[in-house]
Amino acid sequence: MLERVRSILSHNCQVDLSSPMVVGVSGGPDSLCLLDILVRLDYKVVVAHFDHRLRPESTEEARRVEAFAAQLAVPYSGGSQDVAQYALDRGLSVEEAARELRYAFLFAVAQRHDAGAVAVGHTADDQVETVLMHMLRGAGTDGLSGMAYRSLPNPWSGEIALVRPLLAFWREKVLAYLDERGLQPSIDASNLDQTYFRNRLRHELIPTLERYQPNLRRLLWRTADVIGEERRLIDRLVEAAWDECVRQQGPDYLDLEGALLNALPLAMQRRLLRRAIAVIHPGLRDVDYETVERGLAFIASPQPKGQCSLVAGLYLLKEDEHIWLAAWHADLPNSTWPQAPDQECQVLALPGKMALPEGWVLRASVSEDLGSEKAEMLGNTDPFRAWFDADALPATLNVRPRRPGDRVKPLGMGGHSLKVSDLMVNIKVPQRARLRWPLVCAGADILWVPGCRQADLARVTEASRRVVRLELARSEAF
Repeated sequence: MLERVRSILSHNCQVDLSSPMVVGVSGGPDSLCLLDILVRLDYKVVVAHFDHRLRPESTEEARRVEAFAAQLAVPYSGGSQDVAQYALDRGLSVEEAARELRYAFLFAVAQRHDAGAVAVGHTADDQVETVLMHMLRGAGTDGLSGMAYRSLPNPWSGEIALVRPLLAFWREKVLAYLDERGLQPSIDASNLDQTYFRNRLRHELIPTLERYQPNLRRLLWRTADVIGEERRLIDRLVEAAWDECVRQQGPDYLDLEGALLNALPLAMQRRLLRRAIAVIHPGLRDVDYETVERGLAFIASPQPKGQCSLVAGLYLLKEDEHIWLAAWHADLPNSTWPQAPDQECQVLALPGKMALPEGWVLRASVSEDLGSEKAEMLGNTDPFRAWFDADALPATLNVRPRRPGDRVKPLGMGGHSLKVSDLMVNIKVPQRARLRWPLVCAGADILWVPGCRQADLARVTEASRRVVRLELARSEAF
């Protein structure tokens, strides 16, 4: 057993021998076995025990684990919290609250000790129960592959791995090891409490199913192992698709390339959306089928703009080819659209150039080649390009953000004015981009709302002799 665990730690768990390993030790059979094996294999370990305060004997169990660590001459770190109260305050099940607090504690200990991994004592029996739980709740390959020998990144860290060195061993083997070593584990009476779902599986459902298939546990373990390998292959394909689809990323948002995402096979889309949710909300578990399908239906819809509430304070925002997944509080970048400079007003010479934030450039050119310019005007479909009579304009123009009450007289409206805010709504300028959308002005009058409409002011006529062409684009376009 020692040599097999050593091999698993090296090949499956990929543990770095130069770094300490935090071992989560409850005092029960599995964790006690794991700790003893790791010490005998000369790994640098730190014992971490978390008292959930769910049973009167838990304080004594913590003392026993600490004493065993002292006997082995290895560092010990203990933690404690009222799990039942935590579950009540947050509307969680006791099982989920215990898991959340326990792993947060283990990884905090690992961080303090500069550990490379957190090791826990899950066995093959735990794997079978986990797969069966996922199967009953409905799962894809992620759920049916069960727990991995090594998880990195994981919900608690992007740098410290979660490893399970005993995942290939059945509980009978663990108990035989403890008996051979003369070790006395603590027995958690709550493991017999069938109000917990996992305990009902262990003591009721699995024995019942084994009447139909005596090899049920081994078959389920093998199924998880096969699916796990296939999942790792799929993960490599997803990684390549992820690199192509993600435009930009922040701590609480992702910007995805809509066209590329929609062109992928449905299975890949599902995995990418699940991964995106996990990146923004790493602690979120069991994102259900309906949530993913609703998100993908929104992404695939023909409407170029809109938003969709998704799950756990996350939403999808569609802005043409940009698909944002973000937390509601996220401050999304505006690099997708032009924005006015930080100064209240900047001067643009004719001809001249002006750099705007996030790599946008406003360029003004003056031409007397009216034939060529008019031909381009008539064929123009780019709302970020406009032409004006140069002789009807001042020598310089002003560029500023929108102000309350701003009005413009759009070309073709017979001199009637329109609120700039209404124009932006009509043209469907994204709401969060409107406040600092750049306006080009001739004196006090708005000459052009780039991407929307140009004003009737200084329009090009048959009498025009020189024209000013204004263009707004990314710097690489010039």
